[in-house]
Amino acid sequence: MACALLLHRRLTKTSVCLLSLFLSYVGYCTLFHAEPLVLPPSGDPAPSCGRRPPAAGACASPPPSAVEASRGKAAEGPPPAALLASTPKFGNKKLPNAIIVGVKKGGTRAVLEFIRIHPDVRAAGTETHFFDRHYDRGLEWYRGLMPRTLEGQITMEKTPSYFVTRETPHRIAAMSRDTKLIVVVRDPVTRAISDYTQTLSKSPDLPSFQELAFQNQSSGLVDTSWNAIRIGLYVVHLENWLRYFPLAQIHFVSGERLITDPAGELARVQDFLGLKRIVTDKHFYFNRTKGFPCLKKPESSGSPRCLGKSKGRTHVQIDRDAIEQLRDFYRPFNVKFYETVGHDFKWE
Repeated sequence: MACALLLHRRLTKTSVCLLSLFLSYVGYCTLFHAEPLVLPPSGDPAPSCGRRPPAAGACASPPPSAVEASRGKAAEGPPPAALLASTPKFGNKKLPNAIIVGVKKGGTRAVLEFIRIHPDVRAAGTETHFFDRHYDRGLEWYRGLMPRTLEGQITMEKTPSYFVTRETPHRIAAMSRDTKLIVVVRDPVTRAISDYTQTLSKSPDLPSFQELAFQNQSSGLVDTSWNAIRIGLYVVHLENWLRYFPLAQIHFVSGERLITDPAGELARVQDFLGLKRIVTDKHFYFNRTKGFPCLKKPESSGSPRCLGKSKGRTHVQIDRDAIEQLRDFYRPFNVKFYETVGHDFKWE
């Protein structure tokens, strides 16, 4: 415009025209410095827009970049899997799909620690005692004790006193008749001695094993009211469970084979739970000091994982005659148990 005016006044010097053009450019840059144009990314075919109103749709905002999306509206969708896995509170608390219901001093803690290596298993770390001690607190309280799980993962807990509590089968069935049940059984005589050994470590003034196990040892009359003896009557307790659950829904783990062949026992547990066999013999080694298997050192840990100091105690020495009397007592119950579950555990 300035150039045209100069020409109109016959000021035709080239230098004056160029100066006018330069001043116009400087003025334009100064005017738009506070409001810089938002140009499309390199290669964006969208038309550029200045201060004039754009044609309809001509200057629509470009879609957000991947970085912008991750900071803003990407939050509306699910976060990446890696982020979910690192978020402690991700997942839902669900009622258990499977419960280790017994038996005390049979090897329930070992089964729980071994199976929870599996990436598709999440388990409550402590015994909840919901179905035998805290049932009045309700299922929502019980659910709150469970770990968070992702879709497809199994929720588990273990409370070995469930197996011998009469009300428990009915209560679990009321929660879900699809619940899978695991029972870890062991030679009932050895189990009773182990039970007594544990109790004695806490109560040194406890009467002798024989005094508690027999009403009259000379006649071989066993005292079935003593809990350490009563727990070993597996078939008696099982009959109560079979009123509410089919036998196919109960898996029995051998406490003896859990020591000699932990990988084999865990393979059967994984099959029962419908899991891929991921926990194998590569996860175990035999600890000669404790006398049972331990988990090998995980890649993320500096030491192997063995069960606590309370596991693997040296048993109290019991009179050989008392042991034979107890074997005679348990024998008919054991035989009936073998026949019911279809497996001979060879407790002789």
